[in-house]
This record gives sequence, structure tokens and C-alpha cells, in this order.
Amino acid sequence: MSNKIPKETLVGLYETMLRIRMFEEKVVELYPAQEMKTPVHLYIGQEAIAAGVCLNLVKDDYLLSNHRGHGHCIAKGTDMGVMMAEFYGKAGGCSGGKGGSMHLVDPENSIPGNSAIVGGGIPMAVGAALASQIKGLKSVAVTFFGDGAVDEGVFHESMSFASLKKLPVVFVCENNLYATNSHITARHPTGDIAGSAGAYGVPGVCVDGNDPEAVYECSKEAVERARKGTGPSLIEARTYRWKGHVGPDADFEKGCRPEEELREWMEKCPVKRFRERLLTSGVMSAEEMDGLRSAVAEEVDKAVSFSDKSPWPDTAELTRGLYYEGGGK
Repeated sequence: MSNKIPKETLVGLYETMLRIRMFEEKVVELYPAQEMKTPVHLYIGQEAIAAGVCLNLVKDDYLLSNHRGHGHCIAKGTDMGVMMAEFYGKAGGCSGGKGGSMHLVDPENSIPGNSAIVGGGIPMAVGAALASQIKGLKSVAVTFFGDGAVDEGVFHESMSFASLKKLPVVFVCENNLYATNSHITARHPTGDIAGSAGAYGVPGVCVDGNDPEAVYECSKEAVERARKGTGPSLIEARTYRWKGHVGPDADFEKGCRPEEELREWMEKCPVKRFRERLLTSGVMSAEEMDGLRSAVAEEVDKAVSFSDKSPWPDTAELTRGLYYEGGGK
């Protein structure tokens, strides 16, 4: 257990991870009822990354996520109720029920909107960082993307431009080894994503993505560097997603990856491992852990209740928001 991280931050890391895990476990429980109006790309197994990065951010810092963005938004402060309502296509959803789980938005928390396009959030973060720099603001932009997005040209173009302009952006690659069902060894000659940062004069670091303390400390350095105006950083956080590319099932059930591989990574469960460390070090007691779990369970139940009570969108709203409506003739 790190002595450099304050106790309240350690507790905050655990609480954030637990909130993400329990929210998604509820989605797994409810999804088979076939009432959610959206596909879901679950984040279970990767919670330490969202928690570790986002606890270094303030409300005005931008977050640009991807199709697997539930955990990122929860960690940044998005209300679970509006997220759950969005999954059900309800009017109370964060996108009015028209976006689904891949298009979460929360302007109040500086989340302009997640992109379902692979790598799509990367240039959006660079644009947000450029705007922050031009306006003389201290806001940092963080973009989360998977290892598959590194295969896209836009990743390299964005890294180059951000380095050239010393933009306040942090690139966070969640390397969970698979792009849909394609293993990284079938796509990369070395698999060293962090090392690619050197080609652009950007600091790159590879970290254990299942260790919230390690993620917190390296992202703290990257965010501070960006806020000081000394340019972008690349963090490669190595982890593993437990569920399929899409949906609540595991990929081994479809023959897309070895079951043994999943079992090995489940032994490295970031939530369970961190819980044990907090208990062993005396940062939290078992009673405090139980109390926190009960509070989060209540929050998740309230999110479901909010969604249930939210009305369906009015059909008159169907095309609203598709086109800009504020222009002249």
C-alpha cells in the first residue's frame, strides 16, 4: 500500500471501483429481460483504470470516451439514474433515450459525448485540449481508448499534433489484449503501445491496469504535466475485460478466446485485490466495507427505479437534435 496516497483518496478509489462494478453487475442481471433498448459494452475487470485516472480530474476537465464508457462516466461523476434510463431508451436518459449506452453525454461534468467509432474520441480530446489552450484555461482533456484504436491512423495523427502544440491532453490506452476478438499479437509486431509515444516526443508509460494505486500515481503525473502546459502523455494500462466485446456473456462461451485465460485474469480482479489490500493495511475495516457496499447497492437500486419511472420519449421529439436549429434563413 502506497504511503504517498492519502487515506481518503484510497477509499475514494475503492468506492469508485465498487460503484462501477455494482452498476454493471446490475446491467448483467437485467439485460436478459430484453427490455434495454441498447447494446452494452461492459467494463467489468477494468475498473481500476477509470477510478485511478478520474480521481485526478476536476469538474472542468474534459473526458472523451468510447463505446465501453460506462465506467469512465461513473468515475467522472455522471449520475447512475440518467445512465440507466438511457439504456432503456427513456426520456430521462442523459441523451433523452436516443443515444443508448455508446452515446453517453454529461456536459455538467465536461463529458461532451462518447464516440462509438473506434478511436473517435481521440481527436475530440485533442480538439478540446486545443480549445482549452486557446482560451487560456487550465482544463485538461483525457481520452480513453482500447488497444484496437491504436491501429487507427487518427491515433498517430492526434499524438503528433498534440505534441507539436504541447496540448493539455492525456491519452489513456486500456490495453485489454483484444480488439473485438482479435488478439494483440495478431495486430502488433511488438505490443509495446507505450513505447510508440517516443516517436512523437511524448512521455509514455506502461502500468498495471488492475492496480488502482499505480494508475492513480502515473496519471497524476500526466495530468499535472498537461495542466502546467508542458504537453501530452500516453498511458498504456494493461488489463482484461471479463465480458464479451458486446453483451453480458463471456467471449469464451462463443469460442472467441480461451476460458483458462479469463480465469487467470479473474484471479487478478482489481476490486477484490484492492479490497484485500485496504483491509490488510487497516485503511478500511470489514464493517466499513460492508456499509459502503450497502450504500452503493442502494444507489444502484435508485438508478433502476428512476429509469422505471421515467416516461418514454414523445414521438414529436424523434427528429429533434438531428440538425442544427438555431441558424437563420
